Amino acid sequence: MDILLSDLAAALDARLEGKGDIAITGAAEPAAAGPGDLALAMQPAYAEGLRTGRARAAVMWDGADWQSHGLEAALFVPRPRYAMAGITRALDPGAAVAPGIHSAAVIDPTAEIGEGAAIGPLAVIGPRVRIGARAVICPHVSVAEDSVIGDDVLLCAGARIGRRVTLGDRVIVQPGAAIGGDGFSFVTPEKSAVENVRESLGDRQETRNTAWTRIHSLGGVEIGDDVEIGANSTVDSGTIRATRIGRGTKIDNLVQIGHNVQIGEDCLLCGLVGIAGSTRIGNRVVLAGQVGVNDNITIGDDVVAGGASKIFTKVPAGRVILGSPAVEMSTQMEINKGLRRLPRLYRDVAALKKAVQKPGESD
Repeated sequence: MDILLSDLAAALDARLEGKGDIAITGAAEPAAAGPGDLALAMQPAYAEGLRTGRARAAVMWDGADWQSHGLEAALFVPRPRYAMAGITRALDPGAAVAPGIHSAAVIDPTAEIGEGAAIGPLAVIGPRVRIGARAVICPHVSVAEDSVIGDDVLLCAGARIGRRVTLGDRVIVQPGAAIGGDGFSFVTPEKSAVENVRESLGDRQETRNTAWTRIHSLGGVEIGDDVEIGANSTVDSGTIRATRIGRGTKIDNLVQIGHNVQIGEDCLLCGLVGIAGSTRIGNRVVLAGQVGVNDNITIGDDVVAGGASKIFTKVPAGRVILGSPAVEMSTQMEINKGLRRLPRLYRDVAALKKAVQKPGESD
């Protein structure tokens, strides 16, 4: 899609120098930019790329001499990375789903479709589903019975929305994500080996031949406004009460959220995070890639967990943690230093032992 540079500057609240009537059709790294691209030269290190590329306009670092780089115009923004959000939004044409209901979509007669919604081919909308205004349902999406989809929601190709799921307004669900599947919840007629081990902290006791019986999931899922859920991520239904994700939370690809989990607002969950059932996570929590969270614990507001941390116990608000088991990051860094020193310590102890060894003694 085309946008005039002057209009883009207004949308970004950017300072424009030079020609404002240049039509921008895309964004590119400076060396690869063509005449219709906005070159992203936000640091001096990208200056050389402007000389080899063919861009007419660029976003540049503050104080840059844009004319010396052969440009016809430049934009200056106070926070370049934040400006990327506005640039990409302005240049993104959105999902290519025609307005209205495609003839190959399957819509239950009891479903309610909001004004301006677009439903693509081979989408399936189940009984008593409510689709909000201007929602976009891409091809091969399924929405099961009694679910509610808010206004301006985007369900990308192949997303699966289960029974009794509520999505707030402007939620984005990326391809292949599954929301509202049954929780992983099973029980045995007598205490299982897992229960015994938990109580005894390691003693298996007697192992019984007992079969696993399903606990069904009746609670559904409730997702707040402006939440995004990445490709192939899963959110399980609650057992009795709903699994909940708060407003503004962003979830990366391949994230697993177990049944009954409660996640606060404006959290950031990176790829391969796994959260076990019935855990409570506060507001503005950041879990980096591959973080694992134990079941039935609480993580306070504003906690940051570094990559691959394994969280087994309650974390107070505001902590920065790392490691397995996760501890405060400063403590983990000391542990890491100690581990690196172990080979040297071993050699020193061996040398001391040899020095004090009596004649005739051996290791």
